[in-house]
Amino acid sequence: MPQETVRSLSVNGLRYGYRLLQQPAARTEPVVILGGALQGMFGWPQMDHHVGAVADVVTADLPGMGGADPLPDVPSAGILRSALTRIIDDLGVERVNLFGYSYGTSIALQCAQHEPGRVARLILGGVPSHIDDGQRAHWLRAEERLKAGDLEAAAALAAEGLMCLDPDRRVHRRELALRYVRRSLLHAMSGSPHAADSVNRVLGDPPDFSGGLTGVPALVFAGEHDTVSSPAQQREFAATIEGSRFLTLADSDHWVILERPDDVADLVARFFTDRPLDTAPGIATLPHRRRAEHDAAVSA
Repeated sequence: MPQETVRSLSVNGLRYGYRLLQQPAARTEPVVILGGALQGMFGWPQMDHHVGAVADVVTADLPGMGGADPLPDVPSAGILRSALTRIIDDLGVERVNLFGYSYGTSIALQCAQHEPGRVARLILGGVPSHIDDGQRAHWLRAEERLKAGDLEAAAALAAEGLMCLDPDRRVHRRELALRYVRRSLLHAMSGSPHAADSVNRVLGDPPDFSGGLTGVPALVFAGEHDTVSSPAQQREFAATIEGSRFLTLADSDHWVILERPDDVADLVARFFTDRPLDTAPGIATLPHRRRAEHDAAVSA
């Protein structure tokens, strides 16, 4: 039986923590999972099931997330990178597998850029590499509603800004996902001390995806209808990572981890154990899969 522990750490005087689900017969390095700005350490049950069968699973409330202390009103990239490195040190391992999703992709990427020897493999999903003026205006409206105390409107705007609502594009379980995301964001905005700061940072302290990367096996994946950054834009970003592989998952958008949770978790487990991806059930047999858009090997 896996053993679960939660450990508290601090960085720059900020309290935060991580959760370790320890697998007695791990087949690869621990898998550290970094999610969106309002995602906490207990929000990854699908990863516990699939990835926990082959590796120790680590989830975190980094500063500014979940139950951790708020981030100071300064650029946060260095603080978050140091917090992640502190987790790796505390695990007592030389290297980890890193999985970053959405907001967490920039933290994972920058850790790999600064300390590539600590990262065995890297997966980045739903990379928000290109945010345009229309999206910024949308998030400003959500911020205004949040500041005005209209949490339901703020949550609805945030959810709509993260999902593909075009009826001509098929998204698996779209209505269910939209209701869930809206409800989850409303709950986070109602109970999290980080909600307003998270929206502010999207606008004022955007993630940095520059600099490229070499020496770390990497996979980048996107939902084929991601509207935060398009699959084409994410493929362009993936090309800055030497030798990386890019995949799209059909009938999904930025919330592919919710719309196809088992497929994503299976993909993560396969990549981190060096198993073939083309034969993965969630990849090879996805309905209406367009091969050219689905899978492209890219390099710098």
